[in-house]
Amino acid sequence: MNIHLAENFRAVFYAPFYACLELGWFRDRGLEVNLIASPSPGAGIADMLRGDVHLVWGGPMRVLKDRDLNAAGPHSLIAFGEVAARDPFYLVGRPGLAPFDLRALPSLRLATVSEVVTPWLCLQQDLRDLGIDPSSIQRRPDAPMEDNLRALASGQIDVVQLFEPFVSFALRDGIGHPLHAAHARGPTAYTTFLSTVENIERYGAAFRAMAEALASFRPWINAEGTRELSRLVGHLYPQLAPDLLEQCLARCHQTAIWSCQPQVSRAGFHRLAKSLASANFISQVALYEDCVAPWAQAPV
Repeated sequence: MNIHLAENFRAVFYAPFYACLELGWFRDRGLEVNLIASPSPGAGIADMLRGDVHLVWGGPMRVLKDRDLNAAGPHSLIAFGEVAARDPFYLVGRPGLAPFDLRALPSLRLATVSEVVTPWLCLQQDLRDLGIDPSSIQRRPDAPMEDNLRALASGQIDVVQLFEPFVSFALRDGIGHPLHAAHARGPTAYTTFLSTVENIERYGAAFRAMAEALASFRPWINAEGTRELSRLVGHLYPQLAPDLLEQCLARCHQTAIWSCQPQVSRAGFHRLAKSLASANFISQVALYEDCVAPWAQAPV
């Protein structure tokens, strides 16, 4: 069966998706998966609703937002197949700043991410958990991570919110170093496959096979290592030198960001939902059971 899969955007922490394609794990299950680039993060959702693609990958945040805005129906979004089960973002500080507790953040100038909303929404909840009002943060108006890294280098800000490869760029160029890792908060449902109720009913067997293929990744990476992963997917990141890409992938692997399982973590889903609701990104939290495909629901 031919499956059209929209690529949300090209990111290092999406490497398990590319490994599944490169190693033929989808094809082994009778599926010919065609990767289609999205023009911007989240744009693949509209393509899917038009029927141009069967599914996308991205944050369950989009499922929660969809359920908040729209009545349940055949086009409602559904998540399955978890890849990133923890937040891949870091707070990177200028040279001289020591690793810190988040309680120090209100005294520093922070630049957050503009490309996607989830990192800042989740960080706000981390601050609230410590009794800190996110509005007390000296936050630079949203700008792309590349621009924020330059602002850190020029001394315009003290701390910047980044994921790989920008963390490794900062270390390589002596611009800054990690002060806080968001993955330390624990499970946060960050990246899954996303499709619609209608598509789940129509292509459920194929989607389930794709989700099950993900489960091959963790034993493979544990056996082969990040050097082999870098060799396998390196052609997809032509702007990154092989040694730098391996460093990025190693950091993702070592910090247990990748769960790569058919099920979507309940604890991770609820943590994400709490973050979105407390930041008023959503007005109500949909049930886990309404947002996750039945065969991808983790045991209670």
